[in-house]
Amino acid sequence: MKILDGRDEKNLHFKWFPEVKPVIRIEPDEILEVIVPDSSTMQIKRESELSDLGRIDSSKFDAAVGAIEISGAKKGDTLEVTLVDIIPDTWGWTAIMNDFGLLKNRFPESLLIWNISDGVARSSSDFLKDAVIPIRPFLGVIGTAPEKGVYGMIPPQKFGGNMDNKMNCAGATILLPVNIDGGMLSLSDPHASQGDGEICGTAIEISARVKLKVRIIKKRQTLDPVVYSKSQESERLVCAMGIDSDLHTASVKAAENMIHQLSLSGLKPEEAYMLCSVAGDLRISEIVDEPNFVVSMCLPTGILKQELR
Repeated sequence: MKILDGRDEKNLHFKWFPEVKPVIRIEPDEILEVIVPDSSTMQIKRESELSDLGRIDSSKFDAAVGAIEISGAKKGDTLEVTLVDIIPDTWGWTAIMNDFGLLKNRFPESLLIWNISDGVARSSSDFLKDAVIPIRPFLGVIGTAPEKGVYGMIPPQKFGGNMDNKMNCAGATILLPVNIDGGMLSLSDPHASQGDGEICGTAIEISARVKLKVRIIKKRQTLDPVVYSKSQESERLVCAMGIDSDLHTASVKAAENMIHQLSLSGLKPEEAYMLCSVAGDLRISEIVDEPNFVVSMCLPTGILKQELR
């Protein structure tokens, strides 16, 4: 089995562009193991402290491992990428950073290091000390080279990229367009856990070993990426709603509502904000009853040692 090591900077790229050079070539159905760094590209370490956030080079965020050339892939085809396995590191991090997130600049900058073992993540400090987060590792970034243009790593695009979709987990199959011959597949930004919306801007960010294989669907292309995956087991939830004529404003209100509810349980506002980002799902609950729409922020009631009520 071939191994592609993303810890070696020559195997990384920091933009999406059609001229990206392949660093490895694989055949259809060949299993490839990829060592994928965390979203900071190894700038945040297990021993990092809050003061280290100010020294991070943001231009290196979400550096992608690749490009991976798929033998026989031609422009106009579709890649069918199956994530065979995602093996997380034993630690991860979550941060609240200035000028980033749904509720940007409302909370003090924070950095939490998580310990990961036995299928859960636990805080390594007093911050969110009672949270026990079940992990479900997935890839935040996966995409193919664009046909033309140069794109940054943070916004998602029609060819994939930073979709932050937690359904892109082990066992999932993702359909991505082939815009240039070879497909030029790249991936980055593994997460141990994330809520839909990732509202504070970061999930439980990890490095991971990803095993994948690729098939080619000839002469057929998706409009936008598609993923086939499995939902998580159902569990009791608490959902705080936001209601407004604007979906973004309704999302803000839902997050504010949940943070308020969590503060009644004894959490600091910044703890509640981070908890919603790594474990809470932001959902459109109603979009037809004009002029107002409903967005819900939902959390499992058992996410803390003391059940939420």
